[in-house]
Amino acid sequence: MTRLCHIDDIEEGQSKGFEVGEKTVFAVKKDNIIYVYQNRCPHLGIELEWLEDQFLDPDGALIQCSTHGALFLIEDGSCVAGPCMGEQLIPINIDINDGEVFVKPSQAD
Repeated sequence: MTRLCHIDDIEEGQSKGFEVGEKTVFAVKKDNIIYVYQNRCPHLGIELEWLEDQFLDPDGALIQCSTHGALFLIEDGSCVAGPCMGEQLIPINIDINDGEVFVKPSQAD
């Protein structure tokens, strides 16, 4: 498994980007749960953030694509507004052991 970070490396209501092999991914902490997705908007396949580690809308309630403003639910990556309505972000399967977040091997390719 590939280590991503410690759960305390991401503040509640914040996000952080990472490189895992050839992929870029990002993690969001909401209600003390870590959600990890491939850093790729389903609309054009481009990376989501407008600044380093900035994946959320101004309220921190939704994931936002900086290019066309698409909005995604943090809990499941479903697009709820924007040009890719009805599509979703690609989730990355993780394990958490002793506070360390690991990407499962099949996801690190």
